[in-house]
Amino acid sequence: MNTALSLFTELPYPQIDPIAISIGPLAIRWYGLAYVTGILLGWWLARRMINTPRLWPNNYTPITEKHLDDFLVWAALGIVLGGRIGYILFYDLEPVLANPMVALEIWRGGMSFHGGLTGATLAMIIFARRNGLPVWMLFDVVASVAPIGLFFGRIANFINGELWGRASDVAWAMQFPTGGPFTRHPSQLYEAALEGIALFILVQVLGRTTSALKKSGTISGVFICGYSLARIFVEFFREPDVQLGYLAGGWLTMGMVLSMPMFALGLWAIWRAQTATPA
Repeated sequence: MNTALSLFTELPYPQIDPIAISIGPLAIRWYGLAYVTGILLGWWLARRMINTPRLWPNNYTPITEKHLDDFLVWAALGIVLGGRIGYILFYDLEPVLANPMVALEIWRGGMSFHGGLTGATLAMIIFARRNGLPVWMLFDVVASVAPIGLFFGRIANFINGELWGRASDVAWAMQFPTGGPFTRHPSQLYEAALEGIALFILVQVLGRTTSALKKSGTISGVFICGYSLARIFVEFFREPDVQLGYLAGGWLTMGMVLSMPMFALGLWAIWRAQTATPA
C-alpha cells in the first residue's frame, strides 16, 4: 500500500452519532429509522401508484389501499428477517455459530440486500396467493418504490461508518473511524446514488411514461437488473468484508457473486413480461 495514502486527507468524515434519539435507556438509531422511513415512504408512493389507473393493464389493478396497508407488516418482516438471515449465511456464519445471540444484534448493521430481497419476495408470493392478487403485479408495485429504502439504508451505512470503500486518494476520499489510517472511497454514497436515486428515477420514469407497468414483470426485471449492475460496479470501489476478502483474482467479491445470477434473473423477468400473453 502506498504510504502516501495514510497521510492523504481530503474530505473529513462527518462524525454523526449512530443514535438519533436517546431517552433514558431507550436508544433509537439512525439505522432503524432508515428502514422505517424507507418502508413508509415506499408504502405512501405505492398507494398513489395503484390509484393511477392509466399505468396498469386495462387501466385497472386489483391491488387496493387496504392490501398495501396489510402488506406493510409482511414487507417489514420479509426485509428484516431475510436481510439478517442472508447476511449471516453469506457473510458472517462462523461468529453466529460460536455465539447465536450475535444474530439478534441488528442495531450493529449486518443486513444483506440479497437476503432482504429473498425475504421480501417470499412475503409477496405468500401474500398475493392468500389475497388472490396477481403476484407479478405486486412485484412491480414494490419494485417501483424499493429504491427509496435502498437509498436510506445506504445513508445509514454511511452514518454508521460501515461498508466503506477501498483505500484511495481521490479528492472526495474520507478517513473512516474504523477504516484504519487510510482515506477511502465513500462507497456507501456511491450505492445511495446508484441503487437509490438513479434506480428510483429509472423505474419511475419507465412506469409513468411508458407501458412498462402494463406488461407485468417488466419493472421488476428492470429493478433487479439495475440493482445488480449498480452493485457489481460499486464492488470495484468497496472494501470486501474482512472475514471473506476477495474470493478470486484479487477483485471478485461476494457481492458480485450474488449479483450475477440476479442480473440473469432480471433479464428473464423482462423477457417473460414481453412475451407473455396479455391478460
